[in-house]
Amino acid sequence: MPVIEHHQFIKAPIEVCFDLARNVDVHTQTTSKTRERAVSGVTKGFLEQGDTVTWEAVHFGFKQRLTSQVTLMEKPHKFVDIMVRGAFQSFVHTHQFIEEAGGTLMIDRFEYKSPFGLLGVIADKWFLEKYMREFIISRATALKEIAEKSNI
Repeated sequence: MPVIEHHQFIKAPIEVCFDLARNVDVHTQTTSKTRERAVSGVTKGFLEQGDTVTWEAVHFGFKQRLTSQVTLMEKPHKFVDIMVRGAFQSFVHTHQFIEEAGGTLMIDRFEYKSPFGLLGVIADKWFLEKYMREFIISRATALKEIAEKSNI
């Protein structure tokens, strides 16, 4: 089961970073490369514990849908979402925020299991883990830019 962990320091208060990370509109903005959009469940504003959202996006040239649910919300330090339905066999995405001098450390921890047994493991090694790491880093970088501009 691959685990991707990315640390991003943001020069903004913890509350700003936390709220941007759970904002559906900001999520759509920070994933524009894959044309991600919320199509059901919570489609605007902030996600809260228990909320579900179905995302539609284009990955590897195919339009896909994935439904996730927020299972834990500890404002403004942590929230967790899990896949309820989608292309992975499973995933758990933990978003953690640590207040530090001059800003916030945002930690994304993405644990997933690919479908298709051994073929999924091979896909992980050949391309999927790298693709998911780049996707998470790209979103974190975009979120950092938004947070630091809003904190001027």
